[in-house]
Amino acid sequence: MIPANTTGPGGVIVRYGEDDATHVLSVYADPRCPYCKRMELDLGAVMEQAADEGRFAVDHHFGTFLDASAGGSGSLEAVAALGAAVNVGQKPFMHYLRALYAEQPSEDQDSFSDRNYLLRLADEVEALQSGDFRQNVLEGKYLPWAAQVSLAFENSGIRSTPTVLFDRTPIAVINALGYAVTPEAFLAEATPL
Repeated sequence: MIPANTTGPGGVIVRYGEDDATHVLSVYADPRCPYCKRMELDLGAVMEQAADEGRFAVDHHFGTFLDASAGGSGSLEAVAALGAAVNVGQKPFMHYLRALYAEQPSEDQDSFSDRNYLLRLADEVEALQSGDFRQNVLEGKYLPWAAQVSLAFENSGIRSTPTVLFDRTPIAVINALGYAVTPEAFLAEATPL
């Protein structure tokens, strides 16, 4: 089962923005990655607004490699829950993504593997309070899709997260100190030449 509002072969890319966008911001992330959390909490709303303004579409590519390195299945479960959210709509997906990162457990805890925990975080997003969304998360409806998303990430050649490309050109989202760059610095790089 492939959620709505996805693109790419097998629907493995979650797009936020217009299907026919001239420019694309490709974001490679793992839901359990602490640096991805820093990027999302500081720049996620900036990316969302820029996409809303038509500057670019945001293509999300999710990896689950932290499940292997830290143990557990939280990344895979979180990606499946994000699939259930994007099936509801692009905005609910973006807001749920931010909610997950805001409550991201430390890398050595596998809280995202608890579907009830994932549902509690979804309570912050009004559009996700439907029975269909909740049932899809509880039943793991999008776990097979999440596994395909993870496989596509593995085959992408990207080896670290977060990695962000603007029209296939890498741009900085984390500075040398390990924190997100400023919105101004980000937008200066995520601008067509």
